[in-house]
Amino acid sequence: MNSSRWIVVTTIQAPTRAIELISGLCQRGWSAVVIGDTKTPKDWMSPNIIYLSVHDQIEMFGEIARIIPVRHYSRKNLGYLYAIRHGAKVILETDDDNIPGSGFGSELQLRVHGETITHSGWVNIYRYFSDKLIWPRGLSLEAIHSVPSIGPSGSFDCPVQQYLADDDPDVDAIYRLLYKDQVRFREREPIVLHPGAWCPFNSQNTAFFEEAFPLLYLPCHVSFRMTDIWRSFVAQSALWAHGYRLSFHKATVQQIRNDHDLMRDFCDEIPGYTRNDSIVKLLNDECAKGPESSIGETSHRMWKALAIANVIPSEELPILDAWFNVLPQAVP
Repeated sequence: MNSSRWIVVTTIQAPTRAIELISGLCQRGWSAVVIGDTKTPKDWMSPNIIYLSVHDQIEMFGEIARIIPVRHYSRKNLGYLYAIRHGAKVILETDDDNIPGSGFGSELQLRVHGETITHSGWVNIYRYFSDKLIWPRGLSLEAIHSVPSIGPSGSFDCPVQQYLADDDPDVDAIYRLLYKDQVRFREREPIVLHPGAWCPFNSQNTAFFEEAFPLLYLPCHVSFRMTDIWRSFVAQSALWAHGYRLSFHKATVQQIRNDHDLMRDFCDEIPGYTRNDSIVKLLNDECAKGPESSIGETSHRMWKALAIANVIPSEELPILDAWFNVLPQAVP
């Protein structure tokens, strides 16, 4: 399949309702690749969707597929590479428990018109889409009440766009231990964050345009609950350094969440609770140094800064280097 629009998923489940609907989208202009892991059923198959087992991944990508850990969400990196190799201009990533709605992937444009947040510091983006006390996974706990005033509307290039999820949205284990009710976010125009306005974004329902493909990298030697969150912080600082913006949009999926052990999730989130503020401070400093010649080189520098600060372990660096060597758009 060669297409400009790709959906990327990783799974250890048999095909779900979400996969069935993605299969239908592949008859209407989309292509999709699903990345398996060692626990994925051996006979995994869904019409119109490319499936890559661990064996397939190693045959196709060689060394980088061998050094990315198995049984880790970061194997999704190989799905990004596959889509890019096969002509992707935009990658819409999601998970196998997010049910696409009628608006899923239907309004994707690099140029986003929306209201703006110019505040410097943490922003609880969910509060602009809901009156409930709710916050996204990865937000500093000291900032769950941080709802700065909306600024004027404008149009901006947003190569990364986070769409929300209804019913069981992406929140941390503390929220889920406290609250059990479903959440339906209100429909409203997008919100665009200006440089210095920090909010984590996830990998549940997120569009990356080709300008931001080097920012897709998911770290492999961090906890499962932090890999996409820490990626989002590096991505935001690299976007700002190159004059781009990050946008948040209405929900276009319904999450029917796979089973999770909430206390295990909580333990996996502790590094974020204790380190996210210092990570943002470090990345603010890196952003202030200005951009490298490409957004890939800028993000590579920022990941290395996190390794020097012992936020990510040194074992991450060979995989990071391999990613940028394989990625066509970026050579560090």
